[in-house]
This record gives sequence, C-alpha cells and structure tokens, in this order.
Amino acid sequence: MTMQNSAPSVASALVYDGTAMLGRQLRRLRHNPGLLILTQSMPITMLLFFGYVFGSALAMPGEDYRAFLVPGLLVATAANGIMTGMFQAAQDTHRGVTDRLRTLPISRAAVPLGQALGDLVVTAAGTVPVLLVGLAVGWRIEGSALRAVGAVGLLLLFRFATTWIGIYLGLLSRSEEAAGQLGGATFLLPLLSNAYIPTGGLPGWLRVVAEWNPISAVATALRSLFGNAPVPVDAAWPVSHPVAGSLAWCVVLIGVFLPLAVRRYTEGEG
Repeated sequence: MTMQNSAPSVASALVYDGTAMLGRQLRRLRHNPGLLILTQSMPITMLLFFGYVFGSALAMPGEDYRAFLVPGLLVATAANGIMTGMFQAAQDTHRGVTDRLRTLPISRAAVPLGQALGDLVVTAAGTVPVLLVGLAVGWRIEGSALRAVGAVGLLLLFRFATTWIGIYLGLLSRSEEAAGQLGGATFLLPLLSNAYIPTGGLPGWLRVVAEWNPISAVATALRSLFGNAPVPVDAAWPVSHPVAGSLAWCVVLIGVFLPLAVRRYTEGEG
C-alpha cells in the first residue's frame, strides 16, 4: 500500500514544486524586461531584415521567400532555447541561487522543470507577435486550422527540448561568461539548416549535415503543416518525413538531456 501511494505522492510533489518554480521563473523574467524585450524583438527584426533586405536575392522561383522564411525563422528562434536555458542556469549556478534552492525540501526535478516551463510560456506568448508580423508582410497559413495548431504545438515541443540542452550545459559551465560565449555560438545552428535557404543547392557533405540538423526537420514540418511549401522527396529521412522526424528528434533530445540536467542539478558542482 505504501509503494502504491509513493508514486502519486512523488508526482504530486513534483507538480506542486514545479508550479512554484514556474512562478519564480516568470517573476524573474518580469524583473528583467531588457532580456525579455530583446528575445521577443529579435525574431521580428530578423524577419524584416531577411524578408526585405535579402528577400530579392534569395527568392526562389515560383515561391514567395517570406512564406518560406517565416516557419524557418520560428524554428530558428525556438532553437535559441539552448542559449537562454544555458545562460539562466549558469546565472543561478554561479550566483549561489542553485545552492540555496538545493537546501529546500522540494523535488530535485522541480527547479530545472520550472525553468523549462517558464521559458515555454514566454515563447508561446512571443510567438504571437512574430506570426502577426509574418501575416503583415505577406505570409499566410494555407493549410487547415487543425494543422496550424499542430505546427505551433510542434514548435513549442521543440523549444522545450532545446531548453533542456541549454539547462544541462549551463549547469556544466564554469562561469556566466563562458556560458554566454558558448550560447552565442548557437546562432550558427540555423545557418547549417534549411531555416533560411533550401538545402538542395548545397554541396553534398554540407547538405547531409544540414538535413540531419533537427532544425531542418522541424522547419520542413512547419512549412508542410502551414501549407507553405511541399515536403522534399529526395532529402534525408528526417526532412522527407518531417513530422515523424521532428517528433523523433524531440523525444531523443528530451530523453537524453532532461535526465542529465536533473542529475547534474542534484549532484551539484561537486
């Protein structure tokens, strides 16, 4: 009977403590409006810059480049969960906040879970203005409403997965500065994908790297679900089967980095 009751009690404790840590994370973001404004305005700035400055040079025959760009940019922004997760986890670790939280009688998974969920809430809210600006510059949802909802859900799942990568790396970091430098390097990841340009014209080895980049699978899935571009049939498996490939990538990333992050948080710097 005790064993039967232990699992629900652990789960309920995680839900209660995780909700408390989610509230802490949202209050933290509220008191740091500069970071919030930067993370929310950057995708819109990039959309306008790429769409209008580079749009004519990168336009694809028979397609509107901005229709191609908006889903890719959404996914590139979601991949920034690595950077934000890393920076926030490193900040807490090296300012002693994590050590103080470890002394509290709460679930060990609650603190990183609260950070990941807080980031997810902010990302969901920040996706709305990007979609509205996309509509203003000519992007349209050509598929059904249900498929569009699925696209947004897949986007948020991918953000959740990348945030766990960042949390784990932030807990491993030696300093806030090191985490910031490594996090800044993640801007290269979308450049090695089909987020901004099709991969068909890339050299053979580079095309393979780009198509096995998780960003490419998720970007292709969003373009398909939104009805913006057909699925390429001659690409690597994750891109030619984008929804299944995206879900597989998300499951792998969460399955690997969530337990690693929780274990690292539990063990501490020692």
